[in-house]
Amino acid sequence: MASKGAKPANKQNIIKQIIQIYRYTAPEVPLLPWMLAGVFLLPLVVAVALGVIMHWSPVIWVMLLITAIMLGVLLFTIVLTNRADKVGYAKIEGRPGAAVSVLSNINKAGYTFPEEPVWMDPRSKDAIWRGTGYNGIYLLGEGGYGHVMREMDKQEHAIKGVTAGSTIPVYRIAVGKGDKQVRLSDLRRTVLRQKSYEPTGYKNALMRTIHPRRRFILTKAELATLNDRLRTLQTKQGFGIPKGIDPTRPQRMSRRAMRGR
Repeated sequence: MASKGAKPANKQNIIKQIIQIYRYTAPEVPLLPWMLAGVFLLPLVVAVALGVIMHWSPVIWVMLLITAIMLGVLLFTIVLTNRADKVGYAKIEGRPGAAVSVLSNINKAGYTFPEEPVWMDPRSKDAIWRGTGYNGIYLLGEGGYGHVMREMDKQEHAIKGVTAGSTIPVYRIAVGKGDKQVRLSDLRRTVLRQKSYEPTGYKNALMRTIHPRRRFILTKAELATLNDRLRTLQTKQGFGIPKGIDPTRPQRMSRRAMRGR
């Protein structure tokens, strides 16, 4: 009985979410009702036009209209979500911590972006966050580009101190509206697109020629080891003692430990 009542409840939750998103977005996008009506009705208009021209049977008419309605609902949802995202980015852009808040929803995909920055200028509020993923380490900076890049140099030097012997790449991303900076609305896409390559290391010359490099990807165990090392680094830099880590007994990083070899 509980499972039968769960489906209507889920449908109601989805409808409530759509209504909430619409109420949140509509005041900032005056043309939103017309846009949503247009994308929903467009498949229906096309289906009716094709049915009249092709003289389809009643059965095909019904199937076509059902398909058009489903497509209209899909387009309606896509447009509404897209507009809501843009409104959300516009409202938080420029606020301290906006960058890491945007990335909070990708933590389940193997990425980790702690809310606490690894560096912050108390005057300018420029800040740097350090994140990880299967592709490597991410340094995410907010504030003046030159200032943030100089501090990222120090952060990267510290990172190499705990990943010595490994080839883990470090990606730098400066968030902002200026030159060489990534807009907040493009941040998630930029993080997901970061990738590096490493030599295959084949002894055979022919194989090295055919397949000279491969994409760098950490295993789950390697990523866990990396996160432990970075938490230890954060402790040494004075940002609090993570649970389960003894900062008085840091271990040296080895290539075997990081790459599982």
